[in-house]
Parts: sequence; C-alpha cells; structure tokens
Amino acid sequence: MFALVESGSITQMPKGNKGIQIGDVKYPAAIYTLWSEAERNAIGIYTVEIDETNFKDVKWYKNTNITYAYDSSANKVKGTYGTATAKAHADTTYTNTDKSNGDIPTGKDVGDVKDEGLKTILIRQVKQEAEGILNETDWYVTRKSEKSTAIPSAITTHRDAVRTKQAEMETAITNAADTPALETLYTYTTTDGVTSRPLGELPTLE
Repeated sequence: MFALVESGSITQMPKGNKGIQIGDVKYPAAIYTLWSEAERNAIGIYTVEIDETNFKDVKWYKNTNITYAYDSSANKVKGTYGTATAKAHADTTYTNTDKSNGDIPTGKDVGDVKDEGLKTILIRQVKQEAEGILNETDWYVTRKSEKSTAIPSAITTHRDAVRTKQAEMETAITNAADTPALETLYTYTTTDGVTSRPLGELPTLE
C-alpha cells in the first residue's frame, strides 16, 4: 500500500496496480514495483505501514478505522488503529426512551431484546452444535420407538455426555462477567503438547 504526500498531507492512497497523476505528470503502475523506495519518495509517494498494536479479534471487539499520518523522520506513512471497543456481552433491550422516540418496531415493546449480546449468540451456537452431534445418533432413538430395538449403551452414554457438556458450556458462558472473560473461555492454549480451551468441547462419538 502506498500514499501520496503533498506539503506534508496525505492526498491520495493509490492501490499500486494503477498509474497515478501527480500535477501534470502521469506515472505508470510500474513505479510501485520497478522504482526504488528513494525514487518513489522523490515524487511524494511513500510506503504505508500498518501498526496493528491496538487491533483486536473482531469476534469480540469492534476495531476503529485506520488513521493514516505521514512520519517524516521515517519517510513512511503509518496507519494506526484507535482503542478497540468490546462488543456487548449481554443483550440490550428497548427502553422507554426508545418508545418515546418511536424507535421500537411493530411487535416489540419496552424490555424486548433490541440487540443480541455475545452470550446469546454463543449459547445458540453451542445448542446448534450439540443438536448436530445428537442428530448423528437420532436414528437409534427412532428405531427404538418404531421397532422396540434397544439403544446400545454406548450410544446412550454418548448422548447423555453431549447434553451434560452442553449444559456446562452454557453455564460457563452465562457466568462470564464480561467480553474479555468470554474471550478467555474460547482461547486455546497448548500445554505438554495438548491444545485445549477453558470452555472445553462437546464430545463426539468415537
């Protein structure tokens, strides 16, 4: 990525695959690959470097737009993120203020969910994953109902284990105090060659 700097200010952000006109002069796209850094700098084009120090996982945070600034001491244009904001971990609901402003849609009322928080979204994902695992052995239950064929004990044990772990995971998510706590539940670490996360995993059939 490159930037055109004129009189200390960034005036263009050329993509590098198209030519650029500076004043009355048109330069081909080849200047980004064939010219040296010094040659590009001489006409006001500088390499852009992105500092991702403040960038956080978009699953848990809302990152700011990148702010670009010319650093004359480094002959670079640097892009930086502002402070990321944690996504809401709990649902937000419609308030009396929303009602007064006419911002509550038809069919909704004060106290109804306005925006789902991460907890609601994550618990729904756990339920869906558990349902998918149980669906793999549902035919045993159907056969038992229709043909009175006993369900193998290993299958019954597995299905019970899925439901137990599902409940544990949902409780852990519900009890998380904030978004960083939720992130921790889902963060994998490796110890003695074993990779795991605090939330754990739903059991699968061996």
